[in-house]
Amino acid sequence: MTGPVLVFDSGVGGLSVVSAMRRRFPDMALAYACDNAMLPYGVREDAWLVERIPAVCQAAVEASGCSALVVACNTASTLALEVLRRRLDVPVVGTVPAIKPAARLSRSRHFGLLATRATVSRPYTLALIREFAGDCVVTRVAADALVGQAEGLLAGDPLDGEVIHDSLAPLWEDSDLDTVVMGCTHFPLLHDALVEASPRRVAWIDSGDAIARRVAQVVPDHPVHQGPGRSFVTLADARITSGLASFGFARPTLLSFS
Repeated sequence: MTGPVLVFDSGVGGLSVVSAMRRRFPDMALAYACDNAMLPYGVREDAWLVERIPAVCQAAVEASGCSALVVACNTASTLALEVLRRRLDVPVVGTVPAIKPAARLSRSRHFGLLATRATVSRPYTLALIREFAGDCVVTRVAADALVGQAEGLLAGDPLDGEVIHDSLAPLWEDSDLDTVVMGCTHFPLLHDALVEASPRRVAWIDSGDAIARRVAQVVPDHPVHQGPGRSFVTLADARITSGLASFGFARPTLLSFS
């Protein structure tokens, strides 16, 4: 397998996973694809997404010639991972909220899950909580507005402090909460702003490093990058082009698929 590792998300959230992978493997060749025409996935119907996600990913895999696919999106992973693994000829690595590490880390046995409303209420997420955090209090907070903040930040827009404050407010109702899971790959892009907006110190964790470790297992002889990575979009947009460029990706190619 000589092609790049392809990172896929609905928007720019997967770039937080790109950052984690580059910290661990700075020479790894990466490509990026996003279905920005249909952002955000969290508000779409599940049945529609189960059809859409494999179609976009298959087109991106073929266009990139990748050696593995990283589905850097909780919604896409919980809905379409098995379909992707059946359909594609490359290894597929998914994303799940960092419930298990949060349960290990929390000393108070009370942590928060900050995610989109689709993720916080999905049966898959509830099963993770039952399996790995059964002895913990888990405050689940839907914060869809933060997705837009992350997308705007990468496009050069200023953050809205009020939106961030209001999104985080439910986390602070119990002073015992000591850890927050960023259960959407968009949210680590806002890490510094989230920390600054917090009224007290808590641990913030995400799945990026775990994904990077898993990629190393499925692609042990990873390809080495040579110049900017290729990128792919489903809608031409100068704003996302700028954001991708800031992470070292070339001007995106428009994906063609049916």
